[in-house]
Amino acid sequence: MLFVEYSKCGTCRKAKKWLDEHSIEYIDRPIKEENPTLEELKAWHRISGLPLRKFFNTSGTLYKEMKLKDRLGDMTEDEQYELLASDGMLVKRPVIVTDDYVLVGFKETEWSEKML
Repeated sequence: MLFVEYSKCGTCRKAKKWLDEHSIEYIDRPIKEENPTLEELKAWHRISGLPLRKFFNTSGTLYKEMKLKDRLGDMTEDEQYELLASDGMLVKRPVIVTDDYVLVGFKETEWSEKML
């Protein structure tokens, strides 16, 4: 299991604590230093079944500075993938990646259903 996170993110710290408390093993990957690639994002999106919009960190400074709320609707899916792959700070986190599912953001109920 891959745990993609940003160490300064409170939600990521909470998620990591939850994983540790439940003795769930994971490989930790810092999103700022190791941004997801275009290919990874496409695969994660496909496995997740979520709308691509859910992969954007809508509360992030960069998202707001780039005024993406107003621009995403006019962008193609490929343009959105390229944008996400350009900077890890645009990606909603944490992200859990397994062969069977991808979880974006920390929702304890959802995580419990999938992992416990």
